[in-house]
Amino acid sequence: MNGPSTVAARSKRKEPPHVSDGRHPKHHRANGDLSAGDNTPDIPEDDMEGEFEEFDESRLQALLPTGPDTAEWQATIESVVRNVVSIRFCQTCSFDTDPALTSEATGFVVDAERGYILTNRHVVGSGPFWGYCIFDNHEEVDAYPVYRDPVHDFGILKFDPKAIKYMPVAALPLRPDHAKVGVEIRVVGNDAGEKLSILSGVISRLDRNAPEYGDGYSDFNTCYYQASAAASGGSSGSPVVNIDGYAVALQAGGRADGASTDYFLPLDRPLRALKCLQEGKPITRGDIQCQFLLKPFDECRRLGLGAEWEAQMRKKFPKETNMLVAEIVLPEGPSHQKIEEGDVLVKVNGEMLTQFIRLDDILDSSVGGTVKLLLLRGGEEVEVEIEVGDLHKITPDRFVSVSGGSFHNLSYQQARLYGVACKGVFVCEAGGSFRFDNSENGWLVQTVDHKKTPDLDAFIEVLKNIPDKARVVVTYKHLRDLHTLHTTIMYIDRHWSKQMKLAVRNDVTGLWDFSNLADALPAVPPVPRKAAFIQLEHTSHPAVADLVRSFVHVNCSMPVKLDGFPKNRKWGMGLVVDADKGLVAISRALVPYDLCDISITIADSIVVEGKVVFLHPLQNYAIIQYDPKLVDAPVLSARLSSEQITQGASTYFIGYNRIGRIVHAATTVTEIFAVTIPANSGAPRYRAVNVDAITVDTSLSGQCGSGVLVAQDGSVQALWLTYLGERSPTTHRDEEYHLGLATPTMLPVVSQIQQGIVPKLRMLSVEFRAIQMSQARLMGVSEEWIHKVSLANTAHHQLFMVTKRTFERKEQEGGALLEGDILLTLNGQMITRISELDVMYSHDVLDAVIVRDCKELTLQVPTVAADDVETDRAISFCGAIIHRPHHAVRQQISKLFSEVYVSARTRGSPSYQYGLAPTNFITHVNGKPTPDLESFLAAVVKIPDNTYFRLRAMTFDSVPWVVTMKKNEHYFPTMEWRKDASEECGWRRLTYEGGKVIQGEVTDGVSTAADESTEMDVDGGLSNE
Repeated sequence: MNGPSTVAARSKRKEPPHVSDGRHPKHHRANGDLSAGDNTPDIPEDDMEGEFEEFDESRLQALLPTGPDTAEWQATIESVVRNVVSIRFCQTCSFDTDPALTSEATGFVVDAERGYILTNRHVVGSGPFWGYCIFDNHEEVDAYPVYRDPVHDFGILKFDPKAIKYMPVAALPLRPDHAKVGVEIRVVGNDAGEKLSILSGVISRLDRNAPEYGDGYSDFNTCYYQASAAASGGSSGSPVVNIDGYAVALQAGGRADGASTDYFLPLDRPLRALKCLQEGKPITRGDIQCQFLLKPFDECRRLGLGAEWEAQMRKKFPKETNMLVAEIVLPEGPSHQKIEEGDVLVKVNGEMLTQFIRLDDILDSSVGGTVKLLLLRGGEEVEVEIEVGDLHKITPDRFVSVSGGSFHNLSYQQARLYGVACKGVFVCEAGGSFRFDNSENGWLVQTVDHKKTPDLDAFIEVLKNIPDKARVVVTYKHLRDLHTLHTTIMYIDRHWSKQMKLAVRNDVTGLWDFSNLADALPAVPPVPRKAAFIQLEHTSHPAVADLVRSFVHVNCSMPVKLDGFPKNRKWGMGLVVDADKGLVAISRALVPYDLCDISITIADSIVVEGKVVFLHPLQNYAIIQYDPKLVDAPVLSARLSSEQITQGASTYFIGYNRIGRIVHAATTVTEIFAVTIPANSGAPRYRAVNVDAITVDTSLSGQCGSGVLVAQDGSVQALWLTYLGERSPTTHRDEEYHLGLATPTMLPVVSQIQQGIVPKLRMLSVEFRAIQMSQARLMGVSEEWIHKVSLANTAHHQLFMVTKRTFERKEQEGGALLEGDILLTLNGQMITRISELDVMYSHDVLDAVIVRDCKELTLQVPTVAADDVETDRAISFCGAIIHRPHHAVRQQISKLFSEVYVSARTRGSPSYQYGLAPTNFITHVNGKPTPDLESFLAAVVKIPDNTYFRLRAMTFDSVPWVVTMKKNEHYFPTMEWRKDASEECGWRRLTYEGGKVIQGEVTDGVSTAADESTEMDVDGGLSNE
């Protein structure tokens, strides 16, 4: 039966290599793996089923010709390989069915004089494309798309033939008429990432339905050829040639289950498109929004094909065994209510036909007119007249980017895939303000701010009139479930990216032209609002119940991915520590840095803007602030206890669970211990060190990432916080820990902030770990000191050993602590509790007694200032986010190779394509040293657009390497963010274009939305979620 194949099909893009240890390899293949700092939307593996496959090289070798080719085949292949090119390309942003990606494929020259190359549509893509071709003699030339078919899997690239100087460029003739069953063929292309591979096979079928590749792009309304050639990733777009040296088909897909079956696209439609381009004619494409499938006569008989019609068909087409049967009819399309699923197509315009090729011919020549179809429906003849639509008009060629998201009209591809009407506003990049709760793709926006958005033009007009920082109601549906209407409230960000950009495809230049549709309207000044808090029932004491008035809901969104932080949006509960000044304490796992937007919701009613006041470098909390004049509600300042909570003590747990509901229970403290969160080697990011953590005996503690531990008098003994942990090597997800932080350690900082003083903390640039007395004795601690420990801390007999030194940019004078040192006292006080280290925060120098190499030493240990650990400047260059190595990097490394550190990168960008990975240090640009951001910026700004340059880099593991990259200012302009208190949002944006500095943003450039990826490769620029 010739139905759609039930086995998973695989596309010919090669699979990216996988990172096994969480850290990026020194060199990346063109389609490198992701990492937790990339500013690119995440593509779940399930969504890519059938797209990629690991190819078994042994299987490939086994399928190659076992003996030498004949002299005739050798001569043919020698002639063909000169026409075949390897294509390295980026699809620079998500569009329609295609995610942003970098990959490689194959193409072949079909017009040497004009410079046309034929390849697959899934290579050219439906959105912005940037790439180049490498010929057999390793000459390289830029290529750009001049045509991509709306449906069929072919596209045409253009290059400058004059740029190829060292070999004659010839064209491979297209001969679709030479494709026959039994014909021996060779697939010549860039197979499995190799420069050139020649695979043999025999055409076994000419009447296969187009393979389905899952949720992404799939061809339809065409037949495919089938052969056993075992081509794999990278061979997309390879010519399928016969012994005469003619291209008889185009390599397009294959089975993903290990079988050596490949699928080839017939060349009839590519040949027509090529001739139209050569003659300067438009490539008309007609369609009636109905998908047909080839089905054999026996199945057609069951659908109503009578004996008389079957006899006529078999007489007219003696070699055919199939007829065309309607499979999907799109609602509201030209065929709606005229064709029904299961109808057998007999005639078009009075002509009997059984093949897609002839149907395409008729439809393509009838755009704007009508066709008459004779159908068999349950044995009855039905004749209908249908208008032929323009396929190009229902294939989006533009998109708009606003508030971190990108949108276009729903494509025919997506409509056909889900069997829905071809209309609506499709979210192709769900980032920034338009990052929905569910991370999957396929959303259609129904209304914004209570206004309908039936198409992109209506959507644009609605968004133009929404001011910055407005909160609006958005309704949306998913293509898989149009029965369910989702409703959400969205915060419209128009200050990090002020422009509303329209990108329009230009098939002359091959680029997408950007224009600014509208600048942001200024934010509406907030007004005071009134609210009341809920009543907490069944608590042990009224003072505990009153704490409900001290909790606020905090949303934090980060438009740029910095410091290795893996998410772009976090939420949780904060504790109001000063209602009069609007001060709120919250976890640094929720507010990691101050290049962010913070919304604070009070009493589940009043939403006010917040800003970062203080970020603690070690203890996992931040202080944020809102304007209390905007809040007319009985907000209560939480009383922070000055008494240390102890193990075994009774306490009351109040927390907020994963859905934001308050839960509470009486409990006891089970343990107080020094936090030991593992470092994340693949993407160093903030983690708490040198601080005590508290656990309690209630199952609620594991369910709640925010809360407090409260004494009976209502004083807060500890904050319950989320601690960001390491990435799991098995699940590739970021671990989070829920632990308590005792409030006495916060009091000095909170007190200074209340007085209007910015805390100037000092700290020891080392990380400590608790050791037991058995270990301490072996490391040289005397029995006298061990006895003192047992008297000083009856609950825990422990001392602290230096496990890691933080690299400091300036040499420390005096007695610096070294790895392996055991700390006995600081300023005369024995240190047996991690909280006793807090003495370091207020002293420039500490008198320390330590044990080193079994010897007791007295040192003057200097502390370092903690006010220089936060990132205050970031650069986006070629899709990579670059800044000074942040504190977490210096905590994990023993030497800084330069002050130019790659923190994240965007999928589909030059940095992604050429392998510049997060955790790399850039030391030189074109041979010139770049020790700091200033010298790096000065060097890269001078590089002309679309030219190669050299970067010398050092991996986190001290391995030097050199990468050559090509600059692309059109899609990835060089931008800089600088912390600037005079700016409303606290940061200033600069753009460098053509060697000039421009304040703010420029019109060019894709929206590099940061994703909530599980790895550190981002989506890495503005709006990186």
